Amino acid sequence: MKILTPKALCHGDTIGLISPSSPSPDREKIERAVIYLEKLGYRVKPAGHFNCQGEPRMELDRRKLQDLHDMFTDRRVKAIFCLRGGSGATRLLENLDYALIAENPKILAGYSDITALSIALFARTGLLTFSGPMLATELHNPSPYTEENFWNVLESTTSVRQFLNHPGHPVHIYREGAASGTLLAGNLTVFSCLVGTPYLPAFHNAIPLFEDVNEEPYRIDRLLSHVYNAGILNRCKGLLFGQFSRDIMDFNRQDPLLDILRYYTEKTALHIPVAAGLSYGHIDDLLTIPVGTSCSLAARNGELSLTMPPAVS
Repeated sequence: MKILTPKALCHGDTIGLISPSSPSPDREKIERAVIYLEKLGYRVKPAGHFNCQGEPRMELDRRKLQDLHDMFTDRRVKAIFCLRGGSGATRLLENLDYALIAENPKILAGYSDITALSIALFARTGLLTFSGPMLATELHNPSPYTEENFWNVLESTTSVRQFLNHPGHPVHIYREGAASGTLLAGNLTVFSCLVGTPYLPAFHNAIPLFEDVNEEPYRIDRLLSHVYNAGILNRCKGLLFGQFSRDIMDFNRQDPLLDILRYYTEKTALHIPVAAGLSYGHIDDLLTIPVGTSCSLAARNGELSLTMPPAVS
């Protein structure tokens, strides 16, 4: 499959705003996010049905699809930022115009429920997207760590990038090793919904990175068992876990979730590296992960190294 690398953002570019998942009731946060982007030197263009709500689902989906297609075809728009996660993005996958999007590749940024769009677009078009902060959740007041990682990924075309965890986020190596493959990051709940559909890419060369929030450990167990039973964990080159709550993982205490992650490490092939605790998830200090990029992973001596080429051109 040909990989579609979007163009880097430059100051003065126009950023389109869409809401393919849940609406946000917090207009103040949205306004602050727009002011933030404009202060950085970007122009901002909300979609025609941005943050629409209250319509019957069929009409709501039609409007969301129109907004997506309009933003990808609008030549003035150089990147598309999502409002927030929640739910609803999976309903759009059947009627997305993948050929239109492939003809107009550009940055799409968002995480959580936006996982559905990121994974499906990579599977069907090869487009690299960006699992990172959104308007109503982080960009109205991004932390310095979130801000630095986001703009470095979207604006830099110059060199191989090493992703560094936040210094306050411990990493745990479940199995040492090294691997290279395709990094497929996303929300575990949404990801598991794509298993068995035409919107999931092949995993024979993949390094999945999963995160989630507000899910009890037994639910994480059930979701990972579904992914395992589908044969995905048997085929991947490495396995990474981000954060699974708003509280950062503490590997020095007893936690049923950690037992579950250890269990699924033991279910994977003995040669693949497995690590947990990445600064990725529903947290304040958030990495931006290019979904579909090639990456190199090394887990040794209690430390994790994750490097990848520029994801924009």
